[in-house]
Amino acid sequence: MVGRESEQGVLSAFLEASGGRALVLRGETGVGKSALLEHVAELAADERHRVIRAAGVEAESELPFAGLHQFLYPLLSYIDRLDGVHRRVFDVVFGRSEGTPPSVMTLGIAVLDLLSLVASQKTLLLVLDDGQWLDASSTEVCGFVGRRLTGSSVKLVVVLRSDAPSGFDTAALPELPVTTLSESASERLLDLHHPGLDPRIRRLVLDEAAGNPLALLELPPYVRGGREGRTPGELAGYTGIPLPLRLQHVYGARIEALGAAVRAELLRGALDGVGAGTTAGRPGGRRYRMVHADEAAARGLLYIDPLTGDFVFRHPLVRSTVVQMATPNERRAAHAALARVHPDDLERRATHLAASTVDPDEQVAATLEAAADSATRRGGAVAAVAWLTRAAELSESHEERSRRLGSAAFIAGHAGQLDHAQRLIRTDNASGGGDSPVSVVTTAYVALYEDGDVRSSRRQVVAAIESMRGGVSEPDEVLTRLINLLLVTNQYASDAAAWEQAHELLDSLGGLVPGHSRIYQDAWSDVVRRGAGVHERVDRAFAELRDVEPWHVTRLGVSAYHVDTLSQYRRHLQRTVDREVETGAIAAGMTMLHLIMLDQIAVGEWDEAERTGQRGLELTTSRRHTLFAHHTRAYLGLLAALRGEGERARELQAAVDAWARPRGIGFLTQITDTIGTTAALGEGDYEAAYLHAIGLTTPGTFEPYAHQASRTLLDLVEAALHTGRSEQARIHALAAHDAGLPRVSPRLALLTHGALAMTTADPDEADALYRQAQQQPAAPDFPFELARIRLAHGIHLRHTQGRKAARLPLTQAAETFERLGAPAWTERARAELRAAGAPTLASSAHLAALTWQERRIADLAAGGLTNKEIGERMHLSPRTVSSHLYRVFPKLGITSRAALRDALGSMPADQGV
Repeated sequence: MVGRESEQGVLSAFLEASGGRALVLRGETGVGKSALLEHVAELAADERHRVIRAAGVEAESELPFAGLHQFLYPLLSYIDRLDGVHRRVFDVVFGRSEGTPPSVMTLGIAVLDLLSLVASQKTLLLVLDDGQWLDASSTEVCGFVGRRLTGSSVKLVVVLRSDAPSGFDTAALPELPVTTLSESASERLLDLHHPGLDPRIRRLVLDEAAGNPLALLELPPYVRGGREGRTPGELAGYTGIPLPLRLQHVYGARIEALGAAVRAELLRGALDGVGAGTTAGRPGGRRYRMVHADEAAARGLLYIDPLTGDFVFRHPLVRSTVVQMATPNERRAAHAALARVHPDDLERRATHLAASTVDPDEQVAATLEAAADSATRRGGAVAAVAWLTRAAELSESHEERSRRLGSAAFIAGHAGQLDHAQRLIRTDNASGGGDSPVSVVTTAYVALYEDGDVRSSRRQVVAAIESMRGGVSEPDEVLTRLINLLLVTNQYASDAAAWEQAHELLDSLGGLVPGHSRIYQDAWSDVVRRGAGVHERVDRAFAELRDVEPWHVTRLGVSAYHVDTLSQYRRHLQRTVDREVETGAIAAGMTMLHLIMLDQIAVGEWDEAERTGQRGLELTTSRRHTLFAHHTRAYLGLLAALRGEGERARELQAAVDAWARPRGIGFLTQITDTIGTTAALGEGDYEAAYLHAIGLTTPGTFEPYAHQASRTLLDLVEAALHTGRSEQARIHALAAHDAGLPRVSPRLALLTHGALAMTTADPDEADALYRQAQQQPAAPDFPFELARIRLAHGIHLRHTQGRKAARLPLTQAAETFERLGAPAWTERARAELRAAGAPTLASSAHLAALTWQERRIADLAAGGLTNKEIGERMHLSPRTVSSHLYRVFPKLGITSRAALRDALGSMPADQGV
């Protein structure tokens, strides 16, 4: 190489540095990035490192995990040496078994462990060329891995074109810009490879190449051929077009000189992603094998891969030029041949069939639809939309065409492509679809999520269901989508009359309503009256999940929220959400973020909940999902109220309420009333808290179809007691018991027993009820509510049994509030402790700096659980658990895991758990 001394020095230092790291080489087309990549690979080979190559290919950019498969294919033998959990992850991703696809984090951790295993024998270098063409799923995993290589013996180098967007643009990996050559280096390179050029041509090439090495190598023969003897003015006519196009002209002239059979071979290779440049020798599944192409190699378009003996393209520009020069008929013929090459690869075969077929063909359309289903389940909803749209175009009947366009629009909506979903429906309507039930699914969906229009959405959906009621005799996909959309719309409206109409309508459909939809109907509508037994039904449904679309996981997760069992299923949500938010069902991912945030709030991981909420807000606002954006703000407001951030809580409350109330979105206005209640309670303004609480439900009743009515049970009772409304408080506690709330959810069992304890006049009964509440098996999963009940119990004991009896529950409450980050509640508990004769929190002095999550991890570790076991229980990776423990040790003044038990021993065993 000429003029790359600086870059070579950086790459040498990169390889020689201890530990793992990643580096991105970014520059324009032809600037020499691939040559530098080849250089670093040769250096690594000289040092006896193991080198694995991969490359992004345009033809595979929509195939989920195609790029990752290139990297990991040579390591398949090592995968079998991993533990069962990680083996199953790879088996699902690479199609060796069925199952729910893993999230980016789950797969990334498995890849890190695999690479660490491989690199334990010798340093491993991963080189990725043309990273801008890598499929989105692989890009996410590679970025995740690249940020976490420190401490390993793995190095990753990625090459990107500066003129093409890439998922690596936001990967936050270190970069080395690869710029054009200096004038002197350009002259040296040109003279080295093309000595004796006519001065005028030499000057023209230098000017036109502008330091681009590939242009310096390729332009001279093209400029010289037929141009010698011309004037400088005539030669200047060659300028004026972008450099990549000029290089394509260079390659195009050579391609035109080939025979038809050789051009056809090159075209088939190009369309099937045959390697180019530094991708020589890369595995990556079956590809078309070009034969009888020696003529192309002789013209500098191909060369023979020394590892495989196969023809590969000299440069990616050759490959793209071959495709651009082919006629439509030539490309279709090539795709048809390639479809026959891949009979067992559904998605690759579908790609070629979609491009090769002109006339309607039901068999091809069915294959494309099957590929769309496969892609959706692997986190590739964006690719699924394209395949379904093409399948609709190739459908032989209007009914099948309309159905497939409707499915494409349905998935496009879930993929965050609301405008595209509407265009698909307009296309269907223009061809005679009219306001069909299929089109209603999309138009009502868009109206709901883009504008929050629950009223018109509900009317459209009800009318569509009624129009289908008499003409459908067995479960129908479109009818099921309409039913579920009706349930979603009613959930957001939270209107009693609308829900009663929906129940009547769905009851009239009988067996046409799927079992899962019945779960949603009972959980989402009125959990007080219909929630008994839903917990068990949700549990069975989750246990039966096998290779399903992400929106099924989301809906069941929402059902779990209503019966307060989200923690059991967070693993399903976390495993899916990261995979979906880039190329999958983004709207489902948004709801999953809501659910993860709610579970983090419930279990006391408030810092993590804030980060999840902010991530959700960025995603929803960038995708114009206005309803979801305000939904996220509502949860952020509730979290702010819990943390005593009154001003921020009320700002978010006002913003959400002003948008949601005129639209009749009762689900959100109930949350805004809850924000007001929570903020007022934290500030000790019990009158305001009471007024907010009775805005949700009247004491002694639980407003039908008001999901926050039961969730604010303890809030209303406490506010009533503190404002002298003891009778209303008692009536409300008894109403919770009579309504059977303890049978609905573990959280409601905790709240009901706590409310009964607070409101009974019998001291012994109160003490027994307080203890019953705290001994609920699931009570530790709701630390904020448990701490409030312990605070009330301590106050009760101080008045009935003396100060000493009160200290334990008061200490437990104060320390929990402190760890959660609820300062007003902490100070309230401390004041009661002082009244009980305990002026300081001696038992927590050395633990005050621990977060709630750190304390949970420390307690589990002290109990003898491994990092893996702790991670499974808390839905974290073992690496994350280890990181938390390393932060915990210095806070506790210890240096080893063995000292945890003693360091935590000064606190009650069940405190904060």
